Amino acid sequence: MSICYIIGAGKNFGLDFNLKKDDFLIAVDGGLNYLDKNIKINLFVGDLDSCENLDNFLIQEKKILKCEKDETDTFVAINEGINRGYKEFYIYCCTGLRIDHTFANIQILSYLAKKKMKGFLIDKDFVITAINNSSISFNERCKRYISIFSYSNKSTGVFIKGLKYEVQNFKIDNFFPIGISNEFIGIKSKISVKNGILLIFFPRECLTDIMF
Repeated sequence: MSICYIIGAGKNFGLDFNLKKDDFLIAVDGGLNYLDKNIKINLFVGDLDSCENLDNFLIQEKKILKCEKDETDTFVAINEGINRGYKEFYIYCCTGLRIDHTFANIQILSYLAKKKMKGFLIDKDFVITAINNSSISFNERCKRYISIFSYSNKSTGVFIKGLKYEVQNFKIDNFFPIGISNEFIGIKSKISVKNGILLIFFPRECLTDIMF
């Protein structure tokens, strides 16, 4: 499946992706500064409050926004990707600075999950994703910690298999962080929820070892 890559204006912890033919690259305002001037950028989205001269980059299309608006620049970029038919989003440089913007980008993950799409918010050491009434699996190569939280008020029918701490038909809510610091144990693992949205924090090196 083709991927839409979003490059934001947060902290840059490394852009470790390889664009394929049908992938789509969106630079969000100051995220433009993190990209090589010789790389083809399919779309620029932003209000021009934190980026260099756009003419220095290979930009195919530009969407200039007003500074005062209801949607964040990143949210606009996500919807631009959706409108072009993309259903999988890798979101870089959208954490690490303003915590309110980080939280807004976590909300975007739930927005995508509600639409039955995939979103990955990539931080320095961990990746955050969300699932809604569905499941995610990891292969046996994954190591270290994984944390699972309810983003919805409550999540029911939660199953965790193949991790250090397993549960069956469990209920969690967003008032108590019981899902912190579970662990991979060298076997295939699976997390599922029947009703609700789960946020899942897992090591960045596991990003290529997941299945939905």
